[in-house]
Amino acid sequence: MTRVLVVDDEPALVRTLSINLRARDYEVEHAYDARSALQSIAEVEPDVVVLDLGLPDLDGVEVIRQVRRSSEVPIIVLSARHESDDKVEALDLGADDYVTKPFGMDELLARVRVAVRRHTPSDPHAATVSTRDFTLNFVERQAVRGEQSLRLTPTEWSLLEALAEQPGHLVSQAELLRRVWGPGYERETHYLRVYAAQLRRKLEPDPSHPRYLMTEPGQGLRLMSA
Repeated sequence: MTRVLVVDDEPALVRTLSINLRARDYEVEHAYDARSALQSIAEVEPDVVVLDLGLPDLDGVEVIRQVRRSSEVPIIVLSARHESDDKVEALDLGADDYVTKPFGMDELLARVRVAVRRHTPSDPHAATVSTRDFTLNFVERQAVRGEQSLRLTPTEWSLLEALAEQPGHLVSQAELLRRVWGPGYERETHYLRVYAAQLRRKLEPDPSHPRYLMTEPGQGLRLMSA
């Protein structure tokens, strides 16, 4: 059973989310503050975290930063902050999605399903991508650059998988957003900018002059293997 950790300091919202998630056969844990959330993530190892940014003891952005030091668990931010800078900061630190309050329950549940799918291992017949600088094994979800193992998040793997299916070919922004984040995300192009920058920092020998993950401004991305 898929386990979801709901982190929010509003008991009524936690109760509503718990009822709706359990009705759809999710196992639900909850935390009302950052310290409890970090402890639950370490001990319970949830499959998805739904995280509010406005926690009483520590900003949710700092929770994301601390979680990403040791865990790849998908994180869906749930916040009343609508500013794009807040979204970009949360995504840049490793959040997988950002939902603003108020929200529709069906929309949030759909995003939980997408996050769970991203966390599911790849098809065993998927290819390995090898370059002179790094190797990506999509079966085992292992990334190696030189002699160093790299930690990639489920969302980063999903973006690379979508690009690796057509190596060297341009994949449009709309297709990537739809494939990785789901329907309704076709205009959220800042997601691609943030994640492409993250992947370049991890994979490229010179992120400011990429040779593998190429952007065609206003069009899409392509993954080069040579």
